[in-house]
Amino acid sequence: MLDHVSVGVADLERAARFYEPTLAALGLTQLVTRPATIGFGKTYPEFWINLRAGMSPIAPESGVHICLRARSTEAVDAFHAAALSAGGRSDGAPGIRAHDRVKYYAAFVIDPDGNRIEAVTFPSE
Repeated sequence: MLDHVSVGVADLERAARFYEPTLAALGLTQLVTRPATIGFGKTYPEFWINLRAGMSPIAPESGVHICLRARSTEAVDAFHAAALSAGGRSDGAPGIRAHDRVKYYAAFVIDPDGNRIEAVTFPSE
């Protein structure tokens, strides 16, 4: 259903330092670099960071987040660890989330600009 997503960032270089290792844990690399935007993906840019100079801080109660699919629980763990090492904050440690319809394994992080990013996988057991 979705082709790509983008998030606004106040400092493109700082955001790139965060997103390069964080997204690499999920197999995404930097594919496009332009003066005010960077696109990450596997074969084409699926996730963009866009410079928004003067951007207002993202309200913690906004409720908006972007969820990216991971191939394994290990990839979710690596995503979370990389994000924290690169200046992000945890918004939910890696672990099983059991809901009424599905059981999934996920981790939630907040980037330096306040964007909430999740990595998820669906273990078979």
